[in-house]
Amino acid sequence: MQLYNTATRRKETFEPREPDRVSMYVCGITAYDYCHIGHARSAVVFDVLVRLLRSKGLAVTFVRNFTDIDDKIINRANERGVSTLELSETFIQAFYEDMDALGILRADIEPKATEHVTEMIEVTEALISKGHAYPTLSGDVYFRVRSFDGYGKLSGRKLDDMRSGARIAPGEEKEDPLDFALWKAAKPGEPTWDSPWGPGRPGWHLECSAMSDKHLGLPLDIHGGGQDLVFPHHENEVAQSEAATGKQMARFWVHNGFVQVNSEKMSKSLNNFSTIRDIMADYLPEVLRYFLITKHYRSPIDFTLDNMDEAEKNLRRIYTARAEAEAWIARDKWSGAQLPAELSAELDDLEKGFAGAMDDDVNTAGALGHVFGAVRLAGRVLENKSWKKAAEGRDLLQRVLHDLAAWGEVLGVFQADPVTFLADLKACRARRKGIDADHVEALLVERQEARKSKDFARSDAIRDELAAMGVEVMDTPQGPAWDVS
Repeated sequence: MQLYNTATRRKETFEPREPDRVSMYVCGITAYDYCHIGHARSAVVFDVLVRLLRSKGLAVTFVRNFTDIDDKIINRANERGVSTLELSETFIQAFYEDMDALGILRADIEPKATEHVTEMIEVTEALISKGHAYPTLSGDVYFRVRSFDGYGKLSGRKLDDMRSGARIAPGEEKEDPLDFALWKAAKPGEPTWDSPWGPGRPGWHLECSAMSDKHLGLPLDIHGGGQDLVFPHHENEVAQSEAATGKQMARFWVHNGFVQVNSEKMSKSLNNFSTIRDIMADYLPEVLRYFLITKHYRSPIDFTLDNMDEAEKNLRRIYTARAEAEAWIARDKWSGAQLPAELSAELDDLEKGFAGAMDDDVNTAGALGHVFGAVRLAGRVLENKSWKKAAEGRDLLQRVLHDLAAWGEVLGVFQADPVTFLADLKACRARRKGIDADHVEALLVERQEARKSKDFARSDAIRDELAAMGVEVMDTPQGPAWDVS
């Protein structure tokens, strides 16, 4: 399996430091607001990576933290007149609700920053004792950036370039403008903890260094997060952890690309900021998850309603193929007709192609191409009167369904009952277009009664009324069916 390593800027063969065991740490949310689509992408990317590694028989210990003390949390809590604990717990629970809806597996360990202040103080003491950090008279503690020779190696930045334009703000006691806070002295209205330097609280960068070492030990096999975390957060983590322990922090650094909205950077100032809940008000959660795996995880992905509609359409196609194949397999009369040998060979190639795409730096976009190859293959069997009645045709369809289930388990999609999912999808599409599904069903009943009584004028009028609403009616042997056109 090849995995792109941000630290080396190339794909490398991934092998865990311990046989069959993987340690993986991913930076979690700062719990002060509802999660947005950027959080969803990062969560999906690393969820797929965990699923893929486990599908290979590897025992993955996955740690994802919660930042529950931070400037943003303090400011938001003060605005609402609640404690930082109450605010952070509110949004941690909201995080779970959103992630559960998206099918994100719970991490094995989910540490909170406030539960690890003792460990953060210990890391800070180690850095001070080795000359990599220094306390100030006011009680702040700063990391001495120039004391760590490797600073900038993860992000590729050079100290001299970073120094240009860097200034020490009035009142700061830094030795160097590039130094960053490990510990912040207490301020009025903020939560504080006792420390050797007086009451205060830890800096943001420090928490992941302390928690990853405590729960997994260094070096980590994989450290992940969004591309925006490469600098300064992960760069500072590297400096802190390696200066304090003398060990490599992580063997592989994995970062997902940005989410854009209508080709623009997502930003509250641009009023194009979409929370997961905003999106799930209009689309099924699985549609959002599917959309997020349609691009390679390192590439930017553009969130638009057209792209979401396309994701919905493709997911519907997969579930429809599953429903049709399952319904046909349920019959009990099969002939001894044979299928062309190349059909089975074609599925062999699709299976190899899916595995190859996922092993090539978790290329979900490429893997989905093989998923649709299998869907098309099933469609060809079902369209051929001889093939679909043959026992070999049944067996091939069963194999396709098995593959879709196995692939879907890795990708975290198309696991639902197809009939139920398609009904939910239709209802969601109807709601988005302002169509009352119950009213449609009532009209279909009335239309059936009109046809039985040979009132074809009324029957046609109802069909026209439904068409004007954007509803397409299909008369099937099982009765009338409808969908959103």
